[in-house]
Amino acid sequence: MTILDKIVKDKRQEVNLRKGLIPVMQLEQSVLFERKTVSLANNLRQSESGIIAEHKRRSPSKSVINQSLNVQDVAKGYEDAGVCGMSVLTDGKYFGGSLDDLLLARASCNLPLLRKEFIIDEYQLLEAKAYGADVILLIAAILSREEIKQFSEFAKSLNLDVLLEVHNEQELHKSVMPSLDMLGVNNRNLKTFEVSLETSKTLSALIPTDFVKVSESGISNIEAIKELKPYGYQGFLIGENFMKTDNAGESAKHFIKDLQS
Repeated sequence: MTILDKIVKDKRQEVNLRKGLIPVMQLEQSVLFERKTVSLANNLRQSESGIIAEHKRRSPSKSVINQSLNVQDVAKGYEDAGVCGMSVLTDGKYFGGSLDDLLLARASCNLPLLRKEFIIDEYQLLEAKAYGADVILLIAAILSREEIKQFSEFAKSLNLDVLLEVHNEQELHKSVMPSLDMLGVNNRNLKTFEVSLETSKTLSALIPTDFVKVSESGISNIEAIKELKPYGYQGFLIGENFMKTDNAGESAKHFIKDLQS
């Protein structure tokens, strides 16, 4: 059983529990449910830097990254730094995040927010909307083509952007459909946790041009971004790089400044 299988198994139990606690009607009545969303895909198309900065306390591969930074400061810092969007991890057991992190980020900035989560149920999309997200992540490795279609179409009906993440050619072929906005290539091999930018380079030619291309994992310097831009990437998800410093916002600001100089 891989770590991903384990996460998904736990996630199914967690979602069933949450469904029992908070009915759909309650989510739909939340103040943020009617909020007009901001498109991350549009932001990336118009941006020079393309940075999506992440709030992430820990991960299965790196254990603790940073437990001391609070979400509000990170969100404000990222917005001041000029990032395109912010990714907020909401998984508790493996990443130390929560939906409250999303809520606090939403209250602190006007950036498009991505709910970074292992989505296996439509209920989680309603949660994302109710807690102030603009974008949801779908992971091809844990979903069938039918599920990707069902969840992405449902997300579009809620005016949420959809970022679909793939790790290889097989996942990419089963996933391409009109209800997606962005295609993310994760450079981390989920079986070995090794990271290689070659994954983004190899898959870039197979991604249709109607989608915004996003590269994820292993982007720790501006050279990596400069290397990937010729392959058509407009978005770059950066988590640990900013979060492992004392001031994620300042770290992002310097990074973007260096990138644009």
